[in-house]
Amino acid sequence: MVDYLSGFDNDFFDQFEGMRREMDRLFSGWPGSLGIRSMARGGFPAINVGASPERVDVYVYAAGVDPKSLDVSLQQNILVISGERQIDHPEDAQLYRNERFSGSFRRTVTLPEDVDSDKVAATYRDGLLHITVQRREAVQPRRIEVQ
Repeated sequence: MVDYLSGFDNDFFDQFEGMRREMDRLFSGWPGSLGIRSMARGGFPAINVGASPERVDVYVYAAGVDPKSLDVSLQQNILVISGERQIDHPEDAQLYRNERFSGSFRRTVTLPEDVDSDKVAATYRDGLLHITVQRREAVQPRRIEVQ
């Protein structure tokens, strides 16, 4: 087998590898989506959004949050969820690792333009906040019978 690259200076490829690592380091803190309301992966609380022709469902995974501390508001199609999670540790405990989020949080989600801000429901059970926003009837698809 002939080694076609034996004449190349290995330093040439090392420089490209070093540049790739530097670019990874520079951009590693950026969220996957750079929208104005996006958040880096791993933000608290985690949110899933699903939609059907009739409604939009938002699932907020907020374990350990007192439902009384939650504030949910919808203005036009901007949903804002804020609250606080307090995690108490014994005063004499020395933490070696602390990965659970504690403190105030605020998440903003842009919903589709056709949501009806007058038809919103929110329930909290077992650490899951479920927000349902109905879509306006005028924009829902309707079946037209052909005769």
